[in-house]
Amino acid sequence: MANLTRFDPLNIEEPFESFIRNAFWRPLALESSKRMQIKLDVEEDDTKFTVRADMPGVSKEDIKVTLDGNQVSISAHISDSTEKTDNGNFVHRERYEGDMYRSFSLSQSVDKDKAQANYRDGVLELVLPKRADASRRELTIQ
Repeated sequence: MANLTRFDPLNIEEPFESFIRNAFWRPLALESSKRMQIKLDVEEDDTKFTVRADMPGVSKEDIKVTLDGNQVSISAHISDSTEKTDNGNFVHRERYEGDMYRSFSLSQSVDKDKAQANYRDGVLELVLPKRADASRRELTIQ
C-alpha cells in the first residue's frame, strides 16, 4: 500500500533546505520580532507595592519611571557604544541595543511623594506606598 504524505511547498531537497531556511527566512523573522522585554515582579501588602524589574545592561541615568495615579511606566535606553570591532562586520549578534518600555496598572493609586526607586545589579526596585485617600468605595445604584 502506498504511503500518503502531506505536501510541503517549503520542503526543498538537501543541501539547499538548511541554507534557505537559516540564511534567508529565519534572520528576517528574528530581526522584526527582536525587542527587549522588561520582566517584573509586583508584590503587594497593606501599605505598599514593591516592583522589581530586570533591566540588565542599563545605566541608571537612562531609566525613567513615571507614576500617574495607579499607572506605572518604566522606560530605558540600552546602548553599547563602547564596543568597537576592528576586523569587520558582525556575523551574529544577540545583545539588544535600543529602547525598552513597560507600563502597567496597579489595583490602587500610589503616593508619588513617598515613592522610592533603587537600581542595583541590573534590577530596578520601586517601593510605591499606597495613597491613604484612595480607599475603595462601592456606589449605591439608584
